[in-house]
Amino acid sequence: MGGRGSPSPRSPSPLTAPTTPLQIRAYEAADWAAVWALLEPVFRAGETFPHDPAISEPEAWALWVEQSQAVMVAIAATGAVVGTYYIRPNSLTLGAHVANAGYVVAEHCRRQGIGSRLCQHSLQEARRLGFRAMQFNLVVSTNTAGIRCWRQNGFQIIGTLPGAFRHKQLGYMDAYVMVQRLVEGPAT
Repeated sequence: MGGRGSPSPRSPSPLTAPTTPLQIRAYEAADWAAVWALLEPVFRAGETFPHDPAISEPEAWALWVEQSQAVMVAIAATGAVVGTYYIRPNSLTLGAHVANAGYVVAEHCRRQGIGSRLCQHSLQEARRLGFRAMQFNLVVSTNTAGIRCWRQNGFQIIGTLPGAFRHKQLGYMDAYVMVQRLVEGPAT
């Protein structure tokens, strides 16, 4: 799936082993302030998500929480929210069996395996919800940490969208479509 020598998508590589205790649980309304504190700098940076960097907090809440089928948070041993993800159908009715997800990890917690743990959890949750595959529509080519994480967790790049992402600092960048099947057998 990720090329020769790649780790199995079902077993995390040593690079993604968590270095801190972590609980992943369903989002609760009281989590919003902490989730917004994670999302805001990432959205404002304009480097990985296609949303308007000037997105308002209510717009971000609608996008991350209201429009999602499941929202989860990662809680550190200290009780702090250090990551979050959402799952929603990638498309309308006849394509709604394919999930889409978005992930954010607190900047000070990156490179600790939290993104990988969120990815693995989201794949399990998507299966539980009945999705047959998960697709990322716009993985910015400069997001090397994300690409490495998704590939280590079994995603394949199935296409390149030339100049599809308008990076806030670098201009028009390529983006990848990445996918992973969640059920065995034919996709139909």
